[in-house]
Amino acid sequence: TFVPAAIAMFVTGKVKEEEGLVMRIARQRYAPILSWVLGHRSIAFGMALVLIVLSGFTASRMGSEFIPSLSEGDFALQALRVPGTSLTQSVDMQQRLEKAIIDKVPEVQRVFARTGTAEIAADPMPPNISDSYVMLKPQSEWPDPDKSRETLIADLQKAAASVPGSNYELSQPIQLRFNELVSGVRSDVAVKVFGDDMNVLNQTAAKIAATLQKVPGASEVKVEQTTGLPVLTINIDRDKAARYGLNVADVQDAIAIALGGRQAGTLYEGDRRFDMVVRLSEQLRTDVDGLSSLLIPVPASAGNQQISFIALSQVASLDLVLGPNQISRENGKRVVIVSANVRGRDLGSFVEEAGTTIDNGVQIPAGYWTSWGGQFEQLQSAAKRLQIVVPVALLLVLALLFMMFNNLKDGLLVFTGIPFALTGGVMALWLRDIPLSISAGVGFIALSGVAVLNGLVMIAFIRSLREQGHSLHDAINEGALTRLRPVLMTALVASLGFIPMALATGTGAEVQRPLATVVIGGILSSTALTLLVLPALYQWAHRREDEAAVEALK
Repeated sequence: TFVPAAIAMFVTGKVKEEEGLVMRIARQRYAPILSWVLGHRSIAFGMALVLIVLSGFTASRMGSEFIPSLSEGDFALQALRVPGTSLTQSVDMQQRLEKAIIDKVPEVQRVFARTGTAEIAADPMPPNISDSYVMLKPQSEWPDPDKSRETLIADLQKAAASVPGSNYELSQPIQLRFNELVSGVRSDVAVKVFGDDMNVLNQTAAKIAATLQKVPGASEVKVEQTTGLPVLTINIDRDKAARYGLNVADVQDAIAIALGGRQAGTLYEGDRRFDMVVRLSEQLRTDVDGLSSLLIPVPASAGNQQISFIALSQVASLDLVLGPNQISRENGKRVVIVSANVRGRDLGSFVEEAGTTIDNGVQIPAGYWTSWGGQFEQLQSAAKRLQIVVPVALLLVLALLFMMFNNLKDGLLVFTGIPFALTGGVMALWLRDIPLSISAGVGFIALSGVAVLNGLVMIAFIRSLREQGHSLHDAINEGALTRLRPVLMTALVASLGFIPMALATGTGAEVQRPLATVVIGGILSSTALTLLVLPALYQWAHRREDEAAVEALK
């Protein structure tokens, strides 16, 4: 409503319509090509069909990923140490790690870490785990400003590996938290091993990790730490205890008091009241030899009314063994996770190759099974949703076209602009070596609207000319030549507007590039095919009507 009103208010007098030099040249070049296509429809249809099939084949061979990995500028390095490592030991090892990174990687400005506590309360972190944040200098201050990100990652991994005693996982701050919140694991992909027996789970997970390490692109492959926590086991000998008149409960009660403590009284301080708990000192509680000498009271006997004591070692054996560090569950089943990051290749092809390698190289025991997690799980979920959303969107577009023309044939002709557009989008991604992703999928959905718009402009005008009495051939020629300018303007404005996004290099550009690349490539192919193939399709679809009209005139 605004544009017609503005024209009425501000455009007065006679309007002289002139065609610029560029459009005159474009029309002169376009006219003979259009004439040739209309005279050789079979060749034009064949070439268009070949392009569509070729793009479909190319799409099936392209890689895929959930969301392109963002270049955040900084890194997150998680250090996983032996379960049971004290906080003091973790802090000391962390300080040595930070010093090694700063000394060996000159691009690093500073490093700080969080040890033994998580950023969110729902994410428990023991003292043997540290989250390090590696902050980089501005790129202009690097010794080599042209140093690639892959080389920098390799330098960081090498510096971290020089500090033994830990396993390291290198990621980015936002990416690490995003992966953890979305899929429950911090790495790009994860193989979840389900079953009942923890020993079998750990053995199977170790085999999978060894196999996964051989797949090109696998980095920071590790098995979830489920064992290695020092556990003190006290095995009570029932026969020996019985000879002293003790039962298992008596011995356990004495041990519970020594280790856990028991209330021995109450301390009052004004209106406040405090329980006094008595137990062994920290030094004795962590000393196996000291606990072996713990005195256990022996009940008085008929011949001896005096209570006596014996050492705990006389009725029990104390052993320090490695026990489970954690037992994870998913949907009620025990699970051990093998995680890995993907470097230098797309997520989809990596999982496909890794799955084949694991199936051929690892024998999964009966009653145990595996599933993929991480970003690949989200990619599968998003793909399933798109399988519903995309057909629904296309059906809505077709329904709107039918309502516009009140003719299914013409609606389908305009609808052919969508596969024409998809052809260019796929080829543009392939030329730029960009894998398919959710970002690219959004670009394909947005592209369908622009592709349909160009065809709608041309077919509507051709129909209008035919209603005015023009023959089919004249209506197609005049309609295509007349609508050349609006079709080109629509395509150029849309595609040129996405060029900055397609060439962007700043933060977040990794997500923008696939979308912009798809739209630009799709608009170019859709415009070319709309200007050439669509008129030929319209001529072929309405040829019988034209023949009938000619016969009627005779």
